[in-house]
Amino acid sequence: MIKVKATYYYIVFLSLVAAIGGFLFGYDTAVISGTISEVTEQFSLGAIAQGWYVGCALLGSIMGVSIAGSLADKYGRKKVMIISAVLFSVSAIGCALAGTFNGLIVYRIIGGAGIGMVSIVSPMYISEVAPSSIRGSLVSLYQLAITIGFLGAFLMNFQLLNFAESNQFEMDTVLYKIFNEEVWRGMLGMETVPALLFFLILLLIPESPRWLVINNKTLKAEQVFSKLYSSIESGKQKVQEVMEQSGQIGVSNWKLLKNPGILKPVLLGMAIAILGQFMGVNAVLYYGPSIFEQSGLSGGDALFYQVMVGLVNVLTTILALIIIDRVGRKKLVYFGVSGMILSLILISFYFYGSDIYALPSIFLLVLFLAYIFFTAISISAVIFVLLSEMYPNKIRGLAMSIAGFSLWLGTYLVGQLTPWFLENFGPSGTFMFFALMCFPYLYIIWKKIPETAGKSLEEIENYWLEKKIKNDKE
Repeated sequence: MIKVKATYYYIVFLSLVAAIGGFLFGYDTAVISGTISEVTEQFSLGAIAQGWYVGCALLGSIMGVSIAGSLADKYGRKKVMIISAVLFSVSAIGCALAGTFNGLIVYRIIGGAGIGMVSIVSPMYISEVAPSSIRGSLVSLYQLAITIGFLGAFLMNFQLLNFAESNQFEMDTVLYKIFNEEVWRGMLGMETVPALLFFLILLLIPESPRWLVINNKTLKAEQVFSKLYSSIESGKQKVQEVMEQSGQIGVSNWKLLKNPGILKPVLLGMAIAILGQFMGVNAVLYYGPSIFEQSGLSGGDALFYQVMVGLVNVLTTILALIIIDRVGRKKLVYFGVSGMILSLILISFYFYGSDIYALPSIFLLVLFLAYIFFTAISISAVIFVLLSEMYPNKIRGLAMSIAGFSLWLGTYLVGQLTPWFLENFGPSGTFMFFALMCFPYLYIIWKKIPETAGKSLEEIENYWLEKKIKNDKE
């Protein structure tokens, strides 16, 4: 057998291109945090309507993720990423120019559909072009891009809020309305720039070679694999490996779910996807400024604190990217989730006892930064890696859509319910609830999920099939 040697520079380039989708995901998700108070005031929103404004994009994400896998399996990973880039662009321009609250909601839902699609297809594409030795790190580039998108949104919100006071544009013009009078429009609209860049650069990359093999386009697959692995011989060998593995499973799509060896990882993926959203991270990202304001900070200080949260998120994700293939997925989860539990309990205590013990707001910032550190180095870094590598080649798109549907359903519910939680349970009760939700997640990772670091996608697929055979014999 030929020793396959990867062309790392080219593979990293492809991964970085796909990861731009993660930046758009992060920006679109986090930019909302700086617009909530202004949009609420302008349109006179109550608690439920405010939750709808925050959560409507997540509803779009559920719609997008529901069809992304099937589209990716039928038409290819690259084409679906291009569709998502178009949706992001339409959403950004539409939000900046929306004349009514309902119009704003429609464009937020369109952007959400783009998020849902890219959240499935970008990490899937990266996992299918990456060699097993660095697959975790490369897929983590997608999560890193999400955190950079978060930080970019927080910085953009902060800068535009300051820029709005400078009155650089003439009154009664569209630009004055977008960047001065109603600055939330500028915050949402600035996503147009990276969305168009994503669309253009996607035209330069090839289709996933594993998708090409599964769809009987072996000549094109050999050409792509040859570029990924340095030689024509290596390309042919990789094609042969994928063909042999896919040949072990004679049916595709929904019929595969009847196989217990496939159904089990799908169900486990659904469980960790939805539980991860109820551990608080998205509540912090969406409602961080509002929560900081409840602790007595001004709106500007609250946004600055949120920038600090975004910066820690980025730096910690870089650390996770470096160590995920060395330490392994499960050990990162054990370490990080344990720290999340402690941080969440202390945050709960802060809101419970800040008035009694006169705790300073800087103490809350430190606890939030600790929580973000533990989250970014564990569940945030690991989730897309696991979901992109747990499933067989033939069903990867569909299986990731099912898991992604669970992830976005959980995210939508958290975004919709957090204002209600904060109003009825207070911040203290809300963060204690998030702490409790960490325990079932830890159990599933400990008992049910195998360590996937260093294994090829075909080896991981064999694990589930062999486990099913072993269970049948027992």
